[in-house]
Amino acid sequence: MADNRYQVEDLLYLMRRLRDPESGCPWDLKQSFETIVPFTLEEIYEVIDTIERKDFFHLKEELGDLLFQVIFYSQLGAEESLFDFGDVVSTLVEKLVNRHPHVFPAGTLESRRGASGAPDEKTVKERWEALKRGERQQKGQHSILDDIPLGLPALSRAQKLQKRAANHSFDWPDSSGVFDKLDEEIGELKTAIQQGNQCAIEEELGDLLFTAVNLSRHLKVDAETSLRAASRKFETRFQYIEQQLIASGETMGDCTLDRLDQLWVQAKQQPSKNR
Repeated sequence: MADNRYQVEDLLYLMRRLRDPESGCPWDLKQSFETIVPFTLEEIYEVIDTIERKDFFHLKEELGDLLFQVIFYSQLGAEESLFDFGDVVSTLVEKLVNRHPHVFPAGTLESRRGASGAPDEKTVKERWEALKRGERQQKGQHSILDDIPLGLPALSRAQKLQKRAANHSFDWPDSSGVFDKLDEEIGELKTAIQQGNQCAIEEELGDLLFTAVNLSRHLKVDAETSLRAASRKFETRFQYIEQQLIASGETMGDCTLDRLDQLWVQAKQQPSKNR
């Protein structure tokens, strides 16, 4: 039975048609590397949202939208004689082969290790860090933190900074030290609040959040994912309160704090859904 599904080559052809100066799409033609960045971020978060909601039926669609961003950047690169999609794929495969010598021992895609040559996870991580150091040096990046993007979400970037430092022995031995640091940061924040120093409040609150991320890492919890889940939980409970008020003909502005707290307790007792 013939496979009538479109292939990557069809997607590349479609992209060239969209950017055709004579017959292409006006919106696509006016885009640049810079202008499509916001759309790339949006597509990434839509993929994440679909996975977190376990909506796997629509995941293929969202992954396709994200792939289209890569195709778009590749077309722009080709038009400016910088690179094309083939270069993107080739560079990626070459990098991944080089970063996995425990899988591709001869540095080629076809090479395989023997059945008795499987390394342990600790050895794999050490090799990975050594390879990353070499790549940073080739790019002229000398600090072990140099290649951590500034554009990452703040929680994710904090966690990545801490993890990188921890890989070089800059870390507490266990979570007890982080709990002590949390107490210290809370005390410093309270002092700043008492003094009415807004700049100090902002700084100390940042330190507190940074330490909370460190605690997440020590507890093997992804801070970004954990906070997103907490936000979804709050959203669900708040919407429950709204629904109950509508059903009883009340408005939130007219309710006492005791009434709202009562509804909040009820909301917490509702079965969780898609958290």
